[in-house]
Amino acid sequence: MNRPKTNINWIWWGLGAFFFAVIIFRVGAASAVSNLEGSGKKVGIVKINGPILTSDAVVSQLEKLKNRKDISSIVIRIDSPGGLVAPTQEIYEKVKSLRGVKPIISSMGSVAASGGYYIALGADTLIANPGTIVGSIGVIMNYPIATELLGKVGIKFETVKSGGLKDVGSYSREVTEADRRHLNDMVTNIHNQFIDAVNDNRSIEKSELIKLADGRVFTGLQSKDLGLIDLLGTFEDAVSLAGSLGKIKGVPKTIQIDKKNSSLIDMFTSNIEQATSSWFDELPAYRWKME
Repeated sequence: MNRPKTNINWIWWGLGAFFFAVIIFRVGAASAVSNLEGSGKKVGIVKINGPILTSDAVVSQLEKLKNRKDISSIVIRIDSPGGLVAPTQEIYEKVKSLRGVKPIISSMGSVAASGGYYIALGADTLIANPGTIVGSIGVIMNYPIATELLGKVGIKFETVKSGGLKDVGSYSREVTEADRRHLNDMVTNIHNQFIDAVNDNRSIEKSELIKLADGRVFTGLQSKDLGLIDLLGTFEDAVSLAGSLGKIKGVPKTIQIDKKNSSLIDMFTSNIEQATSSWFDELPAYRWKME
């Protein structure tokens, strides 16, 4: 007996309606995003909290804000003691590349030391609170030497290497003078890169800058007097200045890319810092350390 084809037809009609709804939804979503980006000029916010381990997320956020037509200016909110050298330099270069494209302001929170300050240097204007910890222009690197402990428990290491300095920094042998000279040369070179970045972006005599670049930190008030920052002010002041430079009338609206993800990361900042402390110790870092 032949079955009626009514049910099959309804299935095809249902699938067609479903796919049509999906297309309408996507077009509507794209239109909503377009309308959002076109509904008035805004100040983009990028937050850098805690130790600097990677540059990917921050660089990506800055690139998105640069390309958005509704973003007139950008504020980088820094609350960081610094971090690893290469990610710090990559973020700094990205911030610096936005100069002349869109006004970019560095706003410093509780601490913007070492790598945190390095990144801030890339902006058009540097703003800190009077009590913000700023500076620590320097490099740090340390690693454990466990030869005495290993000797007590009777453990020895046999190392096969292609050169005398291949295992420099090993905890299983004593430090040699050649090790010290090599590591000191490397740290000095990285330190000079930091000094050059400050010299390129701040109007401070090189002879005076070198005196300040011994790793010490300063308050925001001291930093203003020394020429390390431009203005004293709050985050709101930074947003207001960014709005003015971006020719936004009235109180500027702000927007933060990937805000939910950033908030989730912020919740675990302290745990991340503890978990990566040994990594920092074994690599050169633009990082302020409180021992």
